[in-house]
Amino acid sequence: MANVLYVPSTNLMGRGCLREVGPYIEELGFNKALVVTDKYLNESGIVKKVTDQLDQIGMNYVIYDEVKPNPTTKNVHDGVLVFNNTDCDFIVSIGGGSPQDAAKGIGLVVTNGGDVRDFEGVGKTKKKAIPTVAVNTTAGTSAEYTINYVITDEEREVKMVMVDKNSLVTITINDPELMVGKPADLTAATGMDALTHAIEAIVTPGAFGITDATALAAVEKVFSYLPRAVKNGEDIEAREQMVYVMFLAGVAFNNAGLGYVHAMAHQLGGVYDLPHGVCNAMLLPIVERENAKRNPEKFRAIAKAAGLEVEGKTDEQCAEEAIQAIIQLAQEVGIPAKLSELGVNEVDLDKLANNAMKDACAPGNPFQPTKEEVIDMFKEIL
Repeated sequence: MANVLYVPSTNLMGRGCLREVGPYIEELGFNKALVVTDKYLNESGIVKKVTDQLDQIGMNYVIYDEVKPNPTTKNVHDGVLVFNNTDCDFIVSIGGGSPQDAAKGIGLVVTNGGDVRDFEGVGKTKKKAIPTVAVNTTAGTSAEYTINYVITDEEREVKMVMVDKNSLVTITINDPELMVGKPADLTAATGMDALTHAIEAIVTPGAFGITDATALAAVEKVFSYLPRAVKNGEDIEAREQMVYVMFLAGVAFNNAGLGYVHAMAHQLGGVYDLPHGVCNAMLLPIVERENAKRNPEKFRAIAKAAGLEVEGKTDEQCAEEAIQAIIQLAQEVGIPAKLSELGVNEVDLDKLANNAMKDACAPGNPFQPTKEEVIDMFKEIL
């Protein structure tokens, strides 16, 4: 069976690359963009940096900035209405994972019709999404690179995971200058999200040579540069290296798959509206300790990439030291230690576990836990 690699056709990376995007957009031949973003980015001036580039090439656009931190079905359907009612013919998404995911949902509903809820799961659409230029403003989610997107169904309190090659964007712009000065907590959460992507992509049975290479390179860079980016938001070298982390980890998990860290984290976001990267960071060592009991050999390479000495050690020793390094990194960048600090209640664990077992990421885990085992993993950090 062939290994398939999905990556956007054009990816601009590096300092100042946003200022070079105009000709790439002109080549697409469209007339009017729906700019999908959130109010913070619009009011803070980040959106204007992008629309200035549209102005320079005489491109018409309308701004839709209603996207929530965990985008909802309403965000998607409201965006579709704006797109259709203002004669737009392509999308420019600006932001981290939330605007990127919302834009994918909007683009697919525009071309396929129906309700975004219809697309939950794997490969549920027949037509490609509206062409999208994705301008990224955080280093972690990799939403702009991948065929995955996540939308919250407010009625069910469930984060719907969609895996769909038709959602792949056309152009990505990853300019670290847009990330300078981002808050430390956001930097930490998105960076740990990228680390989770990389590690889950390594341990999943869907991993292959290219995904292993990109994921391990991402792990190495996270341990080297995330603490610097968190400590000093103006550190442009650290910001730029975290852009590469995001791309490397995105290529890895986009094509290898994820696992139970994401399956469980999605439920915390759906029920409690918690930051996705924080949930991933807290769950990562818990789930990987269980995975290591079944596949300790995967963790030797992870430990080495994290800068640990592996010579003369068993796979099990390497696994435990790698997991301890993840815990220490999370502590260093300020990730909370307990879910109870974020308002998670034990009474909801049964619901969280049930939904995690139905999550589209769950089958990618090296082993399939029982509901009781999922609850126990939640309890470890409650």
